[in-house]
Amino acid sequence: MTASNGFREPVLDVNGLCVNYGKRRVLKGLSLRVAAGDIFGLLGPNGAGKTTLIRSICGRTNQVSGSITVDGKPVTDRRALHRIGLVPQEIALYPHLSARENLETFARLNGLSRRQATEAVDFAVESAQLGKQVDDRVHTLSGGWKRRVNIAVAILHRPSLLILDEPTVGVDVEARNALHEVTKSLRDEGMAVLLATHDMDQAEILCNFVGFLRNGVLSPKGSPAQLLDVTFKGRQEVVIYLREQAPPKISAIFRKLGFIGAANSLERRRLIELTPEEQVRLSTTLQDDRLGIHEIRFRKPGLESLFLRLKETETER
Repeated sequence: MTASNGFREPVLDVNGLCVNYGKRRVLKGLSLRVAAGDIFGLLGPNGAGKTTLIRSICGRTNQVSGSITVDGKPVTDRRALHRIGLVPQEIALYPHLSARENLETFARLNGLSRRQATEAVDFAVESAQLGKQVDDRVHTLSGGWKRRVNIAVAILHRPSLLILDEPTVGVDVEARNALHEVTKSLRDEGMAVLLATHDMDQAEILCNFVGFLRNGVLSPKGSPAQLLDVTFKGRQEVVIYLREQAPPKISAIFRKLGFIGAANSLERRRLIELTPEEQVRLSTTLQDDRLGIHEIRFRKPGLESLFLRLKETETER
């Protein structure tokens, strides 16, 4: 749907949400909109409040203030909750049943008649691209195929909003790419997708909008291209990969040279904003074998670079 002001009406509309966890305020006036055909990437470190936000959308927390609607109905209304499909991090299936038997069981548990259940299962099998694996017992499936079955269960009732909570954790690259294709096909069918992920590359590939959950609010948020352009203004970055974790003295040298990255990571990066002479001096310095550098690359910054930049900014405060 498109509103009279030209903007698409949201399937999910979170406005000024405040939620406490015990005495701590976890979400502090958070706002979020996801329309049909959007994939919104919910990004942020562990403990930032992603799970609290998902639980709130699913009507499982007591909010202090603010509102959440799905298809225009508040999540206190069961009709709104029925428009949500949730794919949790954990595999939520009966391992001794086949994928098809799982789908049939969950369809009947949702109150569908036998005929409705058959139609729903056929839809979910096709949309999740289960193919021949649909008749395999779940305990024999790989992690990637189990994730697909989890998605199929979540879309049996053809929800307006699909929530994917870290859908590719623990799967290999091939399975990850297959799950990406499933997600994009569901988007193309008109679902609004909220994707909670630590995988910045995944977010950059899939999402037309992203938001970084920090200090209880989504900031910054926007399209990946817009956020990267505003932050990095078209500049490249130099990335170095170390042979092994750097001792404190070497880490201090990298910091002095302007490189950022976690101390326990083999990767360091910095923007290229130097004069030609300074670049030559930096290049010469990086040739020192004592630094333990395995590889040097030049590339355009991505969401991972933005995430590190935001963490660095918070550390400096």
